[in-house]
Amino acid sequence: MPIFNDTKVAFADKTDAQLRKAYWMFKMIEQPALTSLGTSVLNFTVHNNFPFVTGIVKKTLFEQFVGGETREESMKAVKQLFKRGVGSIFDYSIEGKEDEETFDGVCQEIKDIIKFSVGNPAIPFIVFKPTAFGRIDLYEAVGKNAELTSSQKEEWARVVKRFDEVCKLCHEHDKKVMIDAEESWMQDAADQLCEEMMEKYNQEKPIVWNTIQMYRTHRLEYMEENLQRAREKNYFIGYKIVRGAYMEKERARAAEKGYADPIQPNKEASDRNYNAGIDFILNHLDKVSAFFGTHNEVSSELVMDKMKAKGLENDNPHIYFGQLYGMSDNISFYLSDKGYNVAKYLPYGPVKDVVPYLTRRARENTSVAGQTGRELGLIKKELDRRRK
Repeated sequence: MPIFNDTKVAFADKTDAQLRKAYWMFKMIEQPALTSLGTSVLNFTVHNNFPFVTGIVKKTLFEQFVGGETREESMKAVKQLFKRGVGSIFDYSIEGKEDEETFDGVCQEIKDIIKFSVGNPAIPFIVFKPTAFGRIDLYEAVGKNAELTSSQKEEWARVVKRFDEVCKLCHEHDKKVMIDAEESWMQDAADQLCEEMMEKYNQEKPIVWNTIQMYRTHRLEYMEENLQRAREKNYFIGYKIVRGAYMEKERARAAEKGYADPIQPNKEASDRNYNAGIDFILNHLDKVSAFFGTHNEVSSELVMDKMKAKGLENDNPHIYFGQLYGMSDNISFYLSDKGYNVAKYLPYGPVKDVVPYLTRRARENTSVAGQTGRELGLIKKELDRRRK
């Protein structure tokens, strides 16, 4: 889209060397076969503690997509983004672990992020994944109202306790917390927990925010039903609206287990559903606030146009835009330059623990038509502009 093509604004903080390195990385990600092989090798070598690989990862993928190994190390990126009006959302990107010690450790890390960010407008949101606090199989069982064993009931009570401790701390410190969405088969239990936390802590304003994946079917209906419950129980809603990131896994599981595919039939249907979500939120700003998480220029411009049509200020406190760190800078910095509320997800964590996150993102980029090519085109355009 023309309004998001100002590469001088998008890459104002990047040196020529940084742009060339980014171009090389996106060029690698653009090749599905190479991405598949590379991510498998990367996971293996990092998991087995090949020291030279860790150094390479820090100098390449980390520089582009990750803030650092610690919050303190990531503050350099936070400050640089905030100088240009873009907030940061610390994303402690530990994935693939399912033991109670890890769940407790991640919960403590999230609470430390909250305390670390108090009074800092550069960090407007806290975020965590439900499976960072409990096993996905347990969420699935709870969502299906399966009969739990005594030990499972105790395990679920610990999950609820972790949710509550984080949401309570955010409420006490007036920090907004977004709870990410994951696979559809565990989402019913996560939605229910989010609603319980909203009812408890969103009596005055939206502190707790749920995530809605609009590439799924029946999500708009869920939002409408939740709004009705919120009006009845007098609490506010915060939603992060995304398209979604588990399409191939979702389709494969539905086919394997013989249930209806929970994903919209095609991209056009997902786009229509996302746009319907925009309308739903902008028509109910008295109760609903939104974080539009999207790398899609059309959707971003649509939100802007609808805000303008409704006479809303660019910095309306109920509306945020968001992208991932290292991607879609053409959208993020254009929006911030025009005074909109923008924040980027800023992953951090030890190299060994963050690599699964990085490889998952690489596969997602490969599967999203045109996304990597767009990044390459923008980088090339800016490098050509600088040569003139």
